[in-house]
Amino acid sequence: MVMGSGTIRSEAKLSTSYYDRTCPQVERVVSETVWNASMHDSKVPPRILRMFFHDCFITGCDASVLLDSTPKNQAEKDAPPNVSLRSFYVIDQAKAKLETVCPRTVSCSDILTIAARDAVTLSGGPYWNMKKGRKDGKVSKASNTRGLPGPTFNVSQLLQSFSNRGLSKKDLVILSGGHTIGFSHCSSLKTRIRNFNSSHFSDPTMNPEFAVTLRTQCPPHNVNPNAGQLLDSTSRKFDNNYYKRLMGGKGVFGSDQDLFTDPRTRGLVELFAKDQGAFFREFAASMIKLGEVGVKDKDGEVRINCRIVN
Repeated sequence: MVMGSGTIRSEAKLSTSYYDRTCPQVERVVSETVWNASMHDSKVPPRILRMFFHDCFITGCDASVLLDSTPKNQAEKDAPPNVSLRSFYVIDQAKAKLETVCPRTVSCSDILTIAARDAVTLSGGPYWNMKKGRKDGKVSKASNTRGLPGPTFNVSQLLQSFSNRGLSKKDLVILSGGHTIGFSHCSSLKTRIRNFNSSHFSDPTMNPEFAVTLRTQCPPHNVNPNAGQLLDSTSRKFDNNYYKRLMGGKGVFGSDQDLFTDPRTRGLVELFAKDQGAFFREFAASMIKLGEVGVKDKDGEVRINCRIVN
């Protein structure tokens, strides 16, 4: 639920044992579905992780990002920040299997939350026990995506966005580390590599050689809609390489690089660049925290089909 101040409050009480009696197969079914999809398409893990972030950051973790648009309403997934989201079919497949073994029991929001954890684990990252018991939201509006933090945000804007969701400075730096398995289209980085301002052709916080590389990847009149840049040089592996690259001026987004440029967050970037174990531990804790943002209870339902309300 979105509060008047812009903060998002949670309603439901979650538990790691929520489905132990009603659907003990839930973790296995979701994990197998994500694994099988990932074996056929290496882009599935980062797409699922990004989908989870974009869901929780709008009206809370309520699977509103999964709802399709209708003739009378443009849904979140069709808004500009979300049009590049992919792999919704993975959640659909998991839901279909669970409707066979545990009809009308497991929410789409819980499936997405578990799938996001599995996306990290399958990529070599940490595993954690995710609390469950979320209900699915009934509203999805494209206009709500204006609240998503963007690639041009500075640290002050990011801190405010995270604070509105009950998340801390540490959560900001940690969850940004999810970009270790991310990808950016040219449209999200072009303002940093060309005609940055009257004094600099490219963003001066960017490594000059890296800026040249990005300009090659993203030419001025780019006609390839899939062109872009990986956010990490080990993009299929969940590791702390993302933070090491920020220290070398190789953050792709301005919002990434500013985490190292800004003294308020630089120390955390340096810590996680040096200590991958600390990054893994803290990432698991922050993902649990993010997964509890704005969860629904009485105002929600368990959708039968993740794309439409019951």
